[in-house]
Amino acid sequence: MEKKIFIADKNDKLANLLSKEGFSYNYASKLIRNKDVKVDDVRVKENIDLLFGSEITVFYTEENIKQKFEIVYEDNNVYLINKKAGIEVEGPAGLEGCLPDAMAVHRLDRNTEGLLVMAKNAEAKEILLNAFKNHEVEKKYLAEVVGSSDFKGEIYKAYLVKDKESAFVKIIKNNCKGATSIATGFKTLKSNPSSSIVECQLITGKTHQIRAHLSFLGHAIIGDGKYGKNENNKKFKQKTQKLHCFYIKFNKLNGKLNYLNKKEFICFPTWYPKNNSK
Repeated sequence: MEKKIFIADKNDKLANLLSKEGFSYNYASKLIRNKDVKVDDVRVKENIDLLFGSEITVFYTEENIKQKFEIVYEDNNVYLINKKAGIEVEGPAGLEGCLPDAMAVHRLDRNTEGLLVMAKNAEAKEILLNAFKNHEVEKKYLAEVVGSSDFKGEIYKAYLVKDKESAFVKIIKNNCKGATSIATGFKTLKSNPSSSIVECQLITGKTHQIRAHLSFLGHAIIGDGKYGKNENNKKFKQKTQKLHCFYIKFNKLNGKLNYLNKKEFICFPTWYPKNNSK
């Protein structure tokens, strides 16, 4: 049994404050029901209203705390999250269920890591959704891929066909019925005969675009079980794709979010060589 003590940083429901400390909302509710939470040294069994400055003590088992994300930046309107592999963005079991008032405005695949923006109110959500739709939020990714690559920052264009039933996409060279045009920028940052680290920039933003496009170009992401090869993933002993959104810049946010314009957020993955950091 582990113990965690923290101080309420605002007036809020107990479960919401526990969620901010990394517990899923469902697990926080269970801890409260089981009387595993003390407020100012008194055990509670209901999701009570707390005041700023209350001392909260939580007794929990280590495997149940959510350690799959960290809050990089937060204000009254948005969260900037560093998402780890193994957690969804949407739904009660995802980030939306772990963080009070969090609403998804874009997504990362379950096993893709990195920076993610979430809205905290309806007005912020609408502004962010429009910004992403109009390509006014700049995102860059890092991927470690199989083989020696020599991308020089070019924009690669192709067509994507999505199979909704299998949740699989196929990249093709020429247009056909049901295909959508895509464009992705790739730049090799480091390369050796067995693998390369590639900076990726979405010009269009379609399902699995980076993963499928790199595979189409002959350099599948290491650990990608859907678009890579099992023998390569076993060779590198990697079970989830080494793809990480490391850079977000707000270029044009309107209304109440205009204070974020030109702000940049950078978060490198643990596997990125430190001597390459920008």
